[in-house]
Amino acid sequence: MERILVSACLMGRRVRYDGAAKTSGDALLAAWRREGRLVPFCPEVEGGLPVPRPAAEIEGGAGGEAVLAGTARVLTAGGADVTEAFLSGARAALAAARAHGVRVAILKEGSPSCGSLTVHDGAFGGRRVPGHGVTTALLERHGVAVFGEDRVAEAAARLRDLGDRPPEPA
Repeated sequence: MERILVSACLMGRRVRYDGAAKTSGDALLAAWRREGRLVPFCPEVEGGLPVPRPAAEIEGGAGGEAVLAGTARVLTAGGADVTEAFLSGARAALAAARAHGVRVAILKEGSPSCGSLTVHDGAFGGRRVPGHGVTTALLERHGVAVFGEDRVAEAAARLRDLGDRPPEPA
């Protein structure tokens, strides 16, 4: 049975920057949770950031790959550099994935850590641009397929491609 790394906020944990959760109502995630397959994880908290915390974005919307390469930073709206916490959290997520044999992750879309298709543009105006968060970039670099919370069916298809069985009906 494949284990799945999942953003803790999607599992109802109040770990987001604003102290909230973004609980997913996805039936497939609920079935995987019942089966004990999910590995909930918040890279920002694991990287040492508090809850709540100032919102952060990757400067210029450059994406997680640029942060990993050292050519972009993760900054708060007030200009504080929180790059090291994001890198530390990404490394911790990779360690958790390896410890549990994870090959698929479902992470919070748009997050500077977890975005798999988009991240915010770095101007703190709510605009998103194509790109990966820091954790997503590191996980994908190491062979973990990352999907946003609106792409759970795609994650399930990837699991089937890996030879995993579908979840048991409720």
